[in-house]
Amino acid sequence: DRYGQLTYIRVYQGQLKKGDMITNMATGKKVSVGRLVRMHADEMVDITEAGAGDIVALFGIDCASGTTFTDGKNHYNMTSMHVPNPVIELVIEAKNRDDLDNMSKALNRFTKEDPTFQVEVNKESGETIIKGMGELHLDVYIERMRREYKVDVQTGAPQVAYRETITREAKFEYTHKKQTGGSGQFAKMSGVMRPMPVEGDSEKVYNFINSVVGGRIPKEYIPSCDKGFQSCMEAGSLIGFPVVGIEMEVQDGAFHPVDSSDMAFQICARMAFREAFAKAGPQILEPIMKVEIATPTEFQGNVVGNVSQRRGSITGTSEEMGTTTITAEVPLSEMFGYATDLRSMTQGKAEFTMEFAKYAPVPKNIQEELIKKYGDKVNQRG
Repeated sequence: DRYGQLTYIRVYQGQLKKGDMITNMATGKKVSVGRLVRMHADEMVDITEAGAGDIVALFGIDCASGTTFTDGKNHYNMTSMHVPNPVIELVIEAKNRDDLDNMSKALNRFTKEDPTFQVEVNKESGETIIKGMGELHLDVYIERMRREYKVDVQTGAPQVAYRETITREAKFEYTHKKQTGGSGQFAKMSGVMRPMPVEGDSEKVYNFINSVVGGRIPKEYIPSCDKGFQSCMEAGSLIGFPVVGIEMEVQDGAFHPVDSSDMAFQICARMAFREAFAKAGPQILEPIMKVEIATPTEFQGNVVGNVSQRRGSITGTSEEMGTTTITAEVPLSEMFGYATDLRSMTQGKAEFTMEFAKYAPVPKNIQEELIKKYGDKVNQRG
């Protein structure tokens, strides 16, 4: 921080010299290399040029992590890194209104530095939500806001990124009819909703099939059906989380030469989707984390027992030189506060790492609990 905004860059080919003009391949903007430095811990050495393989730092460059720069003649972009989808979110707000400006500066900088850290403002509540890879990941950024930007923030309870899906096929047939003064609204459609496999953290698993023949639904209204279905994917009816793993096939329908419109078919599609979703065995999915714990062997029993209490399943153990390494798959919702528990169980001698593994169905009793909580929240708002 004492040097201001530093941008680390790796030279893959050719040479980079002080005073060169380089082009940002993402935006097409040209920037001048005003100062070129080599860092060694916190010691900085000014240099005049860097060659292939060197890792150096530049000043005052506006870019995000993973940006490619070239001399402007070569139009190449390095393959972007794989960015997993976030699995945890947290509502944050500045304690003082005067800090709002600094808070947005901090969030803007962090999202440029780290593609796995995301920020969004909830359309309904206006709350600022930060999303990331785990509890510690978000804690680090909150601490950085306090230290580097002097912003004191308060946070809500962490929220796991659940998903909703279906388990079986369901037919739908819906007619949307409305008569208001002048022209009315009319749309009718029927078809099938099917489950699709959800692999890893792929978010937008949705497919639309149009099997309508003979102009039963005019061609110009087919995209309206697709649009209506897609708008339902944003928030499911179980607990309001995004829906994944759905294939919608429209097979038949009807229209009215005057009363049918783009909006009528969108509304009809939304109602048909909700009707089918309720019949298709809806299910809540939760993120499962791959957890690796290294602990002195004497505490192995306690650690394994604790993992089981957290609905975790052990996938492997190995022992070397008095240290046991345990790998397990544990639901993220059960991992809150784990660092503290692990410390107290092992006299602070164990450590763990955690990464996203997959989405899996939540047990029935927990699904019912989540639905009830969501219902209570909606009623409070209403």
